[in-house]
Amino acid sequence: MRIFRWGWLALCLGLLGYGFYQAMYVAPTEATMGDIQRIFYYHVPSWCGMAVFFAVNLGASITYLATRRSHPLLALNSDALALAGAEVGVVFCTVGLITGSLWARPVWGIWWTWDERLTSTLILWLIYISYLLLRGFAAGPQMRTLAAVLAIFGYADVPIVYFSTRWWRTQHPAPVFFGGPNSGLDPSMLPAMLWNIAAWLAWGVWVASLRYGIERRKQRAEQNAALRALESTLEVAP
Repeated sequence: MRIFRWGWLALCLGLLGYGFYQAMYVAPTEATMGDIQRIFYYHVPSWCGMAVFFAVNLGASITYLATRRSHPLLALNSDALALAGAEVGVVFCTVGLITGSLWARPVWGIWWTWDERLTSTLILWLIYISYLLLRGFAAGPQMRTLAAVLAIFGYADVPIVYFSTRWWRTQHPAPVFFGGPNSGLDPSMLPAMLWNIAAWLAWGVWVASLRYGIERRKQRAEQNAALRALESTLEVAP
């Protein structure tokens, strides 16, 4: 398992390095925005990672609610996966907000505007930050249930973020992929985008697997502590 984990890390580093090479040296300079457009090769992959890992959190949360009484072990595994997915998703969401602001300053002349896409994304970030705060300041089965419900509620904002530029006339650029006529990337730019999407998703999987393992060890330690406390109680009982 350890060999696989470090092999996966080596793969991630290789993909990240090659993605950087593609984005900075192979992809052509965009005619209108110039080199600032290259941030796009990190901005879009961060949104892809956010959507993927928030979806992992959603699926794991639903599984936890469905199995918490009938299959406790599966429920605990799902809860650990839900937490890992949320944490990695928040990291990607944060990167997306930061890279978007870095792009907006030279292109729009401002760091932030209350555009529908930006506002709905900020709300999404705040929802999942609330999820992590709940996980950090409470414990036990009731917390896990409340967190799972909050995760399901929170994911409802993901499609709103995605469709915001289709539903409203926003300042945010129109969708690059699946956006209708005249959308899409120039073929010479597509490899840099795809390599970076693959690289950052692979990195996210590696980090999530580490976080999942840590949470499972924490769960087992809590169970063992509870068993020892119960045994101590039974020993001193008359």
